[in-house]
Amino acid sequence: MPILEGRRGAVILSALSIISVFVFCEYIIYYPTILQCHWPRGHEEDGVPALRVLFLADTHLLGAIRGHWFDKLRREWQMERAFQTALWLLQPEIVFILGDIFDEGKWSSRQDWKHDVQRFLRMFRHPGDTELIVLVGNHDVGFHYEMNRYKLDRFERLFNYTSAKILSRKGVNFVLVNSVAMQGDGCSICQAVEDQLLRLSQDLNCSLQGLPSYAVREQCRGRRSLPPSAPILLQHYPLYRVSDASCSGKDVAPPEERHLLFKERYDVLSREASKKLLRWFHPRLILSGHTHSACEVLHEQKYPEISVPSFSWRNRNDPSFILGTISPRHFALHKCFLPEESTVIGVYCATSITLALVLAVHSHSLRAGKLKSP
Repeated sequence: MPILEGRRGAVILSALSIISVFVFCEYIIYYPTILQCHWPRGHEEDGVPALRVLFLADTHLLGAIRGHWFDKLRREWQMERAFQTALWLLQPEIVFILGDIFDEGKWSSRQDWKHDVQRFLRMFRHPGDTELIVLVGNHDVGFHYEMNRYKLDRFERLFNYTSAKILSRKGVNFVLVNSVAMQGDGCSICQAVEDQLLRLSQDLNCSLQGLPSYAVREQCRGRRSLPPSAPILLQHYPLYRVSDASCSGKDVAPPEERHLLFKERYDVLSREASKKLLRWFHPRLILSGHTHSACEVLHEQKYPEISVPSFSWRNRNDPSFILGTISPRHFALHKCFLPEESTVIGVYCATSITLALVLAVHSHSLRAGKLKSP
């Protein structure tokens, strides 16, 4: 009887240990990690507090073609818990996702697209006082040669998105760009996007004039009035850069990839498209995704760009997002790292080894006690 009770106690203890570790690794771990994050100090301007913005990129929800069921389950649970915990603890006013929401949007059938959308809406649900803005990426509608009006329209209908748009909040202008369409080859979608961006740049430049001359007032007559603030440019592709060789930090591309030369219109925008966007908008900050790794670049010695790493553990061991406090003339950013996959796996492995050793010692003790008993 004591032997049976000893075995029962060992089983109960093992089960409680496994459940506790599972709950910690799959739920609790996100809270202490994200609690270490903080909003950078913002500047109140004209009595208006700075806008609190959360930026993330490249969620790559797996689809029906390449997605293994366990891989989907694991990665989507991780992203859902990280996002929901960040919303609850940090309470951003706006969340921007910088493209590649889906991994197979460029191939998805109507039914697969509907299923992927339902999963996304569940994972990235948000309260009414938080605005979620989603930009398009090449995996959502295909690279330039795969993108068509049907794929773009279904994405735009879902997210109330247009391929060229200025979004103004608290006096801050965000320029949203469909960078997949910045091919510069005159295709119907590309030309329409560039025409719209040019009109938006003229609206913005007119709003920045201050006290314009009579000639400028006539030229700007009928233009949309925007806050007189230099914009923040948001898109999926980075602006042109040769490679990630000059990037630094813990979440940059791995050494074997850092010196690989980028291909224009595939890894980064072309030189020509990049110059157009800088010339049209003179952005005070550019944020992009696509590379899955971090990088900070200064274009033309005055336009800073930050590449936001992938939010998915399928693409990185150390996903992250960026917190920004932004006002019409100032901004401050802080990167928030999420639990590393290697740490979680290490906890599971250490627990398994410890339990195995404890059970082996306990079993040996029970056998020894049984041999000694009369």
